[in-house]
Amino acid sequence: MDSERRSQWLRGVLDLCVLGLLARRESYGYELTQSLRAAGLGEIQGGTLYPVLLRLQRTGQVSADWREGGGGPARKYYLITPAGESTLRQAAADWTGFTGGVGAILGEVATR
Repeated sequence: MDSERRSQWLRGVLDLCVLGLLARRESYGYELTQSLRAAGLGEIQGGTLYPVLLRLQRTGQVSADWREGGGGPARKYYLITPAGESTLRQAAADWTGFTGGVGAILGEVATR
């Protein structure tokens, strides 16, 4: 996949992907990057992820707290809030409609 195209798409959906992962369970930054990579979104650097987490925290979509690490440094855990869950539900519905339209258009190209 073209890395510039991937980067553009990712900028549009990274917030929602992070909310989606946090809806599954609370997590910390490094673990989120690993989950995003496992989902096929590629390598997400901390310089990309942490501003997203900060923005989500400032807008009340996620909360965060520091916890002692098991033998390592403390970790900042993130948890989706009720406002974040509401945003995620609406965005998921919007995304389904949007991707359905794009898929219909691109599907015509793919079958030529």
